[in-house]
Amino acid sequence: MSLIPSIFGTGRRSNVFDPFSLDIWDPFHDFPLRTTAPSSGFDAETAAVANTRIDWKETPEAHVFKADLPGLKKEEVKVEVEEGRVLQISGERSKEKEDKNDTWHRVERSAGRFLRRFRLPENAKVDQVKASLENGVLTVTVPKEEVKKPDVKPVQITG
Repeated sequence: MSLIPSIFGTGRRSNVFDPFSLDIWDPFHDFPLRTTAPSSGFDAETAAVANTRIDWKETPEAHVFKADLPGLKKEEVKVEVEEGRVLQISGERSKEKEDKNDTWHRVERSAGRFLRRFRLPENAKVDQVKASLENGVLTVTVPKEEVKKPDVKPVQITG
């Protein structure tokens, strides 16, 4: 193993243990949900999955999830609670119909399926989950169980 990188000739080295190697190891090379540049075969459906942003906040009364889903109807979104207290939010954004006479100058809106899953904490009341979709924002509210305060009984000290 040389201490000087090979930048002449092929310019590539194949030894992953060489600190001067110009090869870059990509741990997500064969991972199905890659987030790389569009030039590397980036799939539009993957973009929809990767770009579904969801906020999760906890209030004293509930866990509240908010997702930006512009342009979707409530029939295109599914909210489920699976066994093991897993909240699943999924749906599909359909592609706009193309007309042969149209000339597209830019396509930035993603289309395809999306799926996000969240493991709910022990204090979640999974049988009372509510969801609403208004102005492109999905709000899922999961009420929390009340924390029982332990009964404290004073003990008399004698002596």
